[in-house]
Amino acid sequence: MSAEGSKKAIVAALVANGGIAVAKFVGWAITGSSSMLAEGVHSVADTSNQALLLLGQKRAKRDADTLHPFGYGRARYFYSFIVALVIFALGSLFALYEGFEKLQHRHDHTLESPYIAVAILAVAICLEGYSFRTAVKESSPLKGRASWWRFIRNSRNPELPVVLLEDSGALIGLVLAIIGVGLTWATGDGLWDGLGTVSIGILLGIIAVVLIVEMKSLLIGEGATEAEHRAIISALDAEPTIERVIHIKTQYLGPEELLVAAKIAIPAAKHASTIARTIDAAEVRIREAVPQVGPIYLEPDIDRGTDETDATTAEV
Repeated sequence: MSAEGSKKAIVAALVANGGIAVAKFVGWAITGSSSMLAEGVHSVADTSNQALLLLGQKRAKRDADTLHPFGYGRARYFYSFIVALVIFALGSLFALYEGFEKLQHRHDHTLESPYIAVAILAVAICLEGYSFRTAVKESSPLKGRASWWRFIRNSRNPELPVVLLEDSGALIGLVLAIIGVGLTWATGDGLWDGLGTVSIGILLGIIAVVLIVEMKSLLIGEGATEAEHRAIISALDAEPTIERVIHIKTQYLGPEELLVAAKIAIPAAKHASTIARTIDAAEVRIREAVPQVGPIYLEPDIDRGTDETDATTAEV
């Protein structure tokens, strides 16, 4: 459900941004608005980003091999990280450059047919709104009762937070562009168009930095969420033969595959066959509690009454 929801949101954003980019460049060619140009480049960046996200999903489906025994699931994290860099380099930096250039030479730039720019931006808002609505709809089952910010920070699914931030940034950017074009139209001063462009650049820069930080964390490797960690511990504790969990480590190998490794205390007198059945039953309990669990490695040990460092506290 997570992967299919991500793909649906990505495709909706790809179609919307592709059409919006063409319309914005036509509007820029007619009006000469730097805000419109910055928004056009922004839409090109977004369209390229959606293509990268789809490529990442395709690459992640490759079968595990000798070099990558746990598969290629993290390819989705890598391509999402590249998307964040594209937003920063192609979106934010270009908008800032174009905006400052317009501010320095604002009297040399004229705004032609501003009503066309406003009309195109208004249509773009409707299309971006459709894309954003799709992303929200597909993210809601995964978000649960958490806030949207907490979902973006804690989600192990990289594409939905990327599309959500891209679309929300695009909607805000379009409003800023309309304000810049409208004030320039009303006052005849290119200052407002330049300020609108700079504001778009700053907005995209903030979004890019948030995504870079989050995707870097996923690339390095994140463990189970706090709720998942508790559920796994509870599943192990529920197995009668297991005296206690000595320590446990988890890590996401991809958005839908969680590795679990744990050392469990088993009574010394238990026979090997009993231990084997206990481990099999514990694995079933874990997968029932947390369906996205993939490989499970359980090491039976004798309880010596000493605690080992548990390095799996979820970062939330």
